Amino acid sequence: MSLTFHWFLPTNGDSRHVVGGGHGTPATAFGRNRPPTVAYLSQIARAAEDLGFVGALTPTGAWCEDAWLTTAMVSQHTERLKFLVAFRPGFVSPTLAAQMASTFQRQSGGRLLLNVVTGGESHEQRAYGDFLDKDARYRRTGEFLQIVRDLWEGKTVDLSGEHLQVEDARLARVPDPVPEVYFGGSSPIAGEIAARHVDVYLTWGEPPAQVAEKIAWVRGLAEKEGRTVRFGIRLHVITRDTAEQAWTEAHKLLDGFDPDTVKSVQAGLARSESEGQRRMLALHGGSREDLEIHPNLWAGIGLVRGGAGTALVGSHDEVAERIKEYHALGIDEFVLSGYPHLEEAYWFGEGVLPRLAAQGLWQHPFAPTTAPAAQVPFTS
Repeated sequence: MSLTFHWFLPTNGDSRHVVGGGHGTPATAFGRNRPPTVAYLSQIARAAEDLGFVGALTPTGAWCEDAWLTTAMVSQHTERLKFLVAFRPGFVSPTLAAQMASTFQRQSGGRLLLNVVTGGESHEQRAYGDFLDKDARYRRTGEFLQIVRDLWEGKTVDLSGEHLQVEDARLARVPDPVPEVYFGGSSPIAGEIAARHVDVYLTWGEPPAQVAEKIAWVRGLAEKEGRTVRFGIRLHVITRDTAEQAWTEAHKLLDGFDPDTVKSVQAGLARSESEGQRRMLALHGGSREDLEIHPNLWAGIGLVRGGAGTALVGSHDEVAERIKEYHALGIDEFVLSGYPHLEEAYWFGEGVLPRLAAQGLWQHPFAPTTAPAAQVPFTS
């Protein structure tokens, strides 16, 4: 089975520095270096498509542009790239969301993937009019996915749940193909939702031992539900021709972290209700020291950014080896990003993917008989 790679659309802005934001923290000023215009995001999307990334994740929240609208526009400038659209179930009715997804599939030629984000920050949820607590939001997500999946199967749905109620709900046209559902969460109730409803369980880039524990946990829960779930991981990447060059880039990013910004971001993230965010913070403890928490796994990004806070750093060969290490645990999909996203897509796509292809672990999804040439046309 060929590994699947997705890239990232920085709808919060892009830069040669880390653009912070997420989990209740605003995007940092660096996000204004390259504003998230449709033209720039389309440039990234076309590069990802050419290099062999299957899809591109777009985030959700007050710190970035709306994922649905942005990807709908960017999709018109690409041909095959799929869009992993992050959205929060509490902000739209399940019937409308099912209809939106169905329309997106038809208008894009079946290029929608859905990343369901329950929402770990109550204060941000309240800004959108959602006053449920975290556990209640997860229970609502379960009801939401139950309704949406039944609608996608062409069923007429009547449900009177704890949080959602629909009567005689039905889609005039079901999506073809049905979008795959991606989902992440580290709390006990998140595992239950994943086991019952999702296609791909996503984890942030923790060290392999911790990732192995998560995979075993969710896999066991899914087996009890009579289901199987695929697994993916969300990571940043800094890959170069040599390890020295890669770590030089990582240290450049670290040098650009203003101490006051780090302090402010860490204080904001410490208030997060997300178990996954708590686990990310524990990897670095707010300190600039000892940030390589596993060979080639660097926790520096999490000093100024909420959510995914670790990066694979090293030579192309070393990064390929770390990918193989995660794959051996059961990870088949990799959702990657790097600053700036246009250039870093080429570093990875022209440096790492050919090495994986040579070992029979990856093939270009749009041109199976070819792979990107192992050369880098620019310098950093």
